[in-house]
Amino acid sequence: MSSRKVKRLWNEKIETLSRDEIGALQLSRLKKQLAYNYESSPFYRKKFEQVGALPGDIKSFEDFAKVPVMTKDEHRRAQEESIEKYGNPYSLLACASKEKIVRINSTSGTTGIPTLYTLTRHDVNVVNEMHARKYWRAGIRPGDVMLQALSLSMFTGGLPLSQGIMFMGACVVPVGVEGGTKRVLDFVRLTAPVAIIATPSYGQYIIEKCPDIAGKPARELGLKWFFCAGEPGGGNPEVRKMLADGFGAKVFDHTGGGHAFHGISCDEPPEQFSGMHFVSEDHCLLELVDPSTRKPIALNDKAVGEMVFTFLDWEGGPFMRYALGDLLQVYTEPCECGMPGIRFKIVGRADDMLIIKGVNVYPEAVRAAILKFSPQATGHFRILLDKPGPLVKPPLRIKLEYGPGIRQEDLKILEKKMIAYFKEEVRIAPVLQWVDPETLPREAKKTKYIEIAETGD
Repeated sequence: MSSRKVKRLWNEKIETLSRDEIGALQLSRLKKQLAYNYESSPFYRKKFEQVGALPGDIKSFEDFAKVPVMTKDEHRRAQEESIEKYGNPYSLLACASKEKIVRINSTSGTTGIPTLYTLTRHDVNVVNEMHARKYWRAGIRPGDVMLQALSLSMFTGGLPLSQGIMFMGACVVPVGVEGGTKRVLDFVRLTAPVAIIATPSYGQYIIEKCPDIAGKPARELGLKWFFCAGEPGGGNPEVRKMLADGFGAKVFDHTGGGHAFHGISCDEPPEQFSGMHFVSEDHCLLELVDPSTRKPIALNDKAVGEMVFTFLDWEGGPFMRYALGDLLQVYTEPCECGMPGIRFKIVGRADDMLIIKGVNVYPEAVRAAILKFSPQATGHFRILLDKPGPLVKPPLRIKLEYGPGIRQEDLKILEKKMIAYFKEEVRIAPVLQWVDPETLPREAKKTKYIEIAETGD
């Protein structure tokens, strides 16, 4: 009998734990982790000293919430200090000895200097386990071929993701995007994958270019799954529908590279999105905090706050109360899909939020509004600012492409409809600056939707 029907979850024992059971496991592992961090890292020892506490003083999650939050800037400063003092970037942060560290992963660095993740063999096995849990839930099984079309150069979603696919018995084609779209499509033809992993914006680009490069539409490539990663969009119903129609594939949003925070969405129609199931709770404690005050926000159903996470049962660089700047909404009620675990949606990045006349606006909300008018608008856009946000003097200026074949006389009608929609749904009245199709750059990696530009007449 096929394993697609027999085994519903990769790790039934852990993934089906009750909320009380997972909470008890997390607290037990947290206490051990804190003692380990304190003994092994000068950086974390200082964190405890800031609040005048020892690891043994922390008896509950409420006690733990008093430990100061760690930020990316703090992480980078520790890396630089470590390089100056010890000649490497991880001596202050890493808890494992140099001899035990077998891999260093990095963030993409699109928002600044890359931050590094240090892993031991144990940590690599944890990451592999998390990738297996995600892809198994989506329906991937041993023998399936998956093409990896994310950046492979140091990125946490590069080698770690590829290794996780191999770990569960599926076959990975780690072509990456560094070699260009023709190479990606050549390897689709050569290896006949059933799934592709890419940023949503790159998926849209493949759909646009596939007829010219491969001589056929993307939906004839034979792909059955499209896995979104690396940027927002996979949870946007308009983006999901565009990818599902363009590839003729099921669309899943998922997150998690060479670290302990992992989630994947449900097998559901592209027009709806119920969030991503948090599959790594046994190795990652999730908290929400107020982005401004950093005060805790209870993990109640539909609560929104900045994500703070702590690695559990981790040896290399076990991040502790680490804030990446992502805003999450959590869902604690059971999901209609029947899969276990709490869910979350990535609302946006705290540093991408714009405030226009008291209204909070994220680039992904702008993208969603524009895609409502596809194919009259291609969906490619840039937000033009005179200076960095979050405060923006109205109106918000948006440069966007009209679709192929749209006549200039039709643009006024289209623009009127779009501005009315923006007023109703996004609660702003933007100024639209139209450009020809394929004017704006297409990004294979993360797309930057905000540009700092001088005001033009």
